[in-house]
Amino acid sequence: MTETPNEIHVARNHKDRLFRMIFREKKELLSLYNAVNGTSYTNAEELEIVTLENAIYMNMKNDLAFIMDSYLNLYEHQSTYSPNMPLRDLFYIAKELQGQVDHRDLYRNTLIKIPTPRFLVFYNGSEEQAEKKYLRLSDAFQKSMDDPDLELVVTMLNINLGKNKKLLEQCQTLKEYAIYVKKVRTYAKNMKNVEEAVDKAVTECIHEGILREFLLRNRKEAVEMSIFEYDEEAVFEIVRKDEYEKGLQEGLEKGIEQGIEKGIEEGREEGFSAGKADAILELLEDIGTIPEEIRERIHNEKDSKVLNGWLKQAAKAESIDEFVSKM
Repeated sequence: MTETPNEIHVARNHKDRLFRMIFREKKELLSLYNAVNGTSYTNAEELEIVTLENAIYMNMKNDLAFIMDSYLNLYEHQSTYSPNMPLRDLFYIAKELQGQVDHRDLYRNTLIKIPTPRFLVFYNGSEEQAEKKYLRLSDAFQKSMDDPDLELVVTMLNINLGKNKKLLEQCQTLKEYAIYVKKVRTYAKNMKNVEEAVDKAVTECIHEGILREFLLRNRKEAVEMSIFEYDEEAVFEIVRKDEYEKGLQEGLEKGIEQGIEKGIEEGREEGFSAGKADAILELLEDIGTIPEEIRERIHNEKDSKVLNGWLKQAAKAESIDEFVSKM
């Protein structure tokens, strides 16, 4: 894909996100920036796109990076809450600044000035979250400090319909995006076929003038992205539910023999693994026939980190062979 002056370049070897696709146009991104910061800039050309040419780093994709008024803004969209965004943004900003600063200048005796970083997450997951939340890198430190030598703060804004009403009113496109997501979730919950639910939401939004021009231009891509994002949310919901139910059940059983406290903890850990394995297999069954040895390997894996990696790969894989090659 060739970068144009009005669009942010994004790597296409990952499934794209609807939020990123909508706001990669400078005009829409400037509107979002103004709403967040209470500014009223009108010239979108003053906004400098600095998203990394290869936006994929450590299997994570940077959504929107741009400089405006000497601020370096890193915007991320999340449909699943993650307390690890400060650490991810630390990786992003380091990579970003490496591309902007000549390493030879680091050894000079004059101070190198850099744009002031700002980190925002736009959250619209189904899990209840506060309207605004501050995520701090220091929360992850094994030893807490009152004044840590290294800190990075991410502001998480809840953009679900009904949350941050003032923000949504100040950015019409963001408000329409929230309405669209709400429709997709409502219809997907009430209809058996997710594809039909998404298509109904798209058709209704076009008729009602919600993201109308965008959806008319990009209907096929919008439908595909929405189906993928809803399925991904459903996977995490399945895992959370299975983790709780299976962990509780096995924990209670072990508690009878070994003591309630220890038993619940061990049972919960086994339940976590079983729930993730089931979710991985459900995803893979949608794209092909799972070889028996692969099925057994997934069922027998107990390492949570390995299962997390496989779950992400299964959500992105286009075929069984692709998944197996990355195990």
